[in-house]
Amino acid sequence: MSTISMRKTTLGAVGLAVAGTLALTGCKNGNEEPVAQPSSPAAPSAQPSQPTQPSTSASPSAGGYGDAPAGAAGTAKSGQTFKLGEAATVPFSYGSNKGGQIALTVTAIEQGNPSDLDALKLGDKVSGKVPYYIRYTVKNTGTTDLSFSSVGHIKGLLGDGSEAQGLSIIGKFEKCPNESLPKGFTNGQTQNSCAVALAPSAQTKVSAAEYWGEPYNSLSNNKGLVWK
Repeated sequence: MSTISMRKTTLGAVGLAVAGTLALTGCKNGNEEPVAQPSSPAAPSAQPSQPTQPSTSASPSAGGYGDAPAGAAGTAKSGQTFKLGEAATVPFSYGSNKGGQIALTVTAIEQGNPSDLDALKLGDKVSGKVPYYIRYTVKNTGTTDLSFSSVGHIKGLLGDGSEAQGLSIIGKFEKCPNESLPKGFTNGQTQNSCAVALAPSAQTKVSAAEYWGEPYNSLSNNKGLVWK
């Protein structure tokens, strides 16, 4: 999760002796977003093999975006809505990888099973909630090498337009893989990724997804990009 451009404030951390670690962060609407570390012995290590990879807690730089939200150079406009499967051209910088550009596409929003969350050992934090998996692809359409960058800031939206509770996972979660971009992620390279959103009950659905990374957020006086 981002530490510069995100709209959430860390409230604390709770250690779970058997199941791994769990931290709580407050969302802008007051909901708590669990951060889970899977504890399954079969799960691969969460540690990257490349020693030069930046920490996943690093955030996209605010620099290098220019006037993109106004639609400059074909980039997506602030608040623009797309159909699932449509690509949005987005300015992107991460750490020292500045001035990049990606094509971001939300391809599907899939309803999961509440039992999917059992491996995360979150207990009452996710009781009664239903996971939805927001599948998206990232393609490097610029000239900047985005090796080891992390493209996140994807959240779910409920039917009434309100924000679904998010779930950040430290490590591997086979139902919804989410990894940093690999080494050599240059122009034309593509990677699939996934974000987890939680519906409050079986009667409520996650019906849309929003990208709120820089410069598509309130910190830049702009609105996010929406797919539905």
